[in-house]
Amino acid sequence: MTTGAHRVRDVLVVGAGFAGLYAVHAFREAGLDVGCLEAGAAIGGTWFFNRYPGARCDVESIDYSYSFDDDLQNDWVWSERYATQPEILAYIDHVADRFGLRQHVQLEKRVTAAHFDERTSRWTARTEDGDEHIARYLVFATGSLSAPNKPDIPGADSFAGETLFTARWPEPGPSLEGKRVGIIGTGSSAIQSVPILAEQARSLTVFQRTPNYSVPALNRKLTDEEQRRIRAEYPERRRKSRLSGGGSTHEPYPKPAQECTPEEREAALESGWRSGGVLFGKTFPDQFTDLASNDFAREFAARKIREIVQDPRTAEDLIPTDHPIGTKRICTDSGYFETFNRDEVSLVNLRRDPIVRITAAGVETSAGCHELDVLVYATGFDAMTGALTRVDITGPLGDRIRDAWAEGPVTYLGVQIPGFPNLFTVNGPGSPSVLANMVLTAEQQVDWLAGLIRHADDTGAAQVEVRRDAAIKWTEHVQQAADATLFPRANSWYLGANIEGKPRRFMPYVAGLGAYRRRCDAIRDDGYEGFVFTSR
Repeated sequence: MTTGAHRVRDVLVVGAGFAGLYAVHAFREAGLDVGCLEAGAAIGGTWFFNRYPGARCDVESIDYSYSFDDDLQNDWVWSERYATQPEILAYIDHVADRFGLRQHVQLEKRVTAAHFDERTSRWTARTEDGDEHIARYLVFATGSLSAPNKPDIPGADSFAGETLFTARWPEPGPSLEGKRVGIIGTGSSAIQSVPILAEQARSLTVFQRTPNYSVPALNRKLTDEEQRRIRAEYPERRRKSRLSGGGSTHEPYPKPAQECTPEEREAALESGWRSGGVLFGKTFPDQFTDLASNDFAREFAARKIREIVQDPRTAEDLIPTDHPIGTKRICTDSGYFETFNRDEVSLVNLRRDPIVRITAAGVETSAGCHELDVLVYATGFDAMTGALTRVDITGPLGDRIRDAWAEGPVTYLGVQIPGFPNLFTVNGPGSPSVLANMVLTAEQQVDWLAGLIRHADDTGAAQVEVRRDAAIKWTEHVQQAADATLFPRANSWYLGANIEGKPRRFMPYVAGLGAYRRRCDAIRDDGYEGFVFTSR
């Protein structure tokens, strides 16, 4: 493939995960010359890098998949209710081969900088190896959870054992047999991996700063009868999903929690728990807006944890007390809480016994040193914004995105940033992104952007840029939508709380995929109100 200044593409996509690959497909189908740069050694994005033990999607496989091609939907057979990382990666590989997308993707091309030349209305992206790639439009499909966070702990580099990151797990995976393993963090990656690490290691020490709610995944194989039913129901399932809040067909209990009798309420919560998965957080229609309703679900989950964990003190340490349930993303697990009943597994409550430093021997807390052979960081990501702010992106006036977002991200619809013409983001801050089915949200946004580019070309415009006032108004709307819910009561990565010094701003759009689609369609039908089209 020709690179450098010898070829000017219509669109350059950064990232070859679910969103980036669909962008390549959709822009190519729109008749545009498209290329794609991927930092990894293979396609897959998040699902290439996150290969830690137990890695699995918490959205049902039949929903967390492309909807743009009926034959693809009907031909691919998911083996389980919640697919594992290897199966998801195999699916992505299949899609890339089936639609001939690999020819457009260059691997091991990490974009480190990009700048816009207003004279030519073109972006130049520079990769880590020094190559330059030029395009009229630059589309960042770099993922919401793709910039790993390593906390600044004194002595971190002095550990003499093996250091691992769930977000960059090596392949092949290391042998942990007979080893003393410690894991820092108790978010989704840790909750999925802890049961497997406990089975492999001689001992496992879990260092927990903040406990999380987790609901049993109740994963299982899909039967032949279910496979037939899924295919028969797919058209209607997808239609409903696109109009829903979360991008699935989930329907809450038909009555608000406080209108139920205690018996009704308990039965509904028990049914949600036994159904498994993150949708327990949406058992009642008012669970994210009414604290009393949320308390019923929160107290129910706490009772479940106490029933599972045999040691009362450990159980209490594992029960969150600082946020309404679901306002931090609920995790799904396969035996997480049960793991703490094993003799070789211990929990260190860092609120009570904080880390002082990491030494050559292990992790030193205020109570003493925990000697380890392997230290695992499951410390999350610089979510939503980190993948962009870590790239030196410069607009026509010399503005940098990291400076423009110094007080929090400002976008229009989550797809464009004022001051950066012809640059778009997929599943960016200000869009439903992590609060909805991200495969369906990516399809919707990419299709909408393809229409926007087509409109610019049809009208002879060389540059497309959102008005600053429109972006500010949209960002305020995103915050107002969040403020009408319980979400801001949690110190979550949804508003950047996990990254020291990161400005606090609620980033995803809580009103949901259906409402977002309607707003995007209305803006399109109004001649793309809020955008400025400039001819060169």
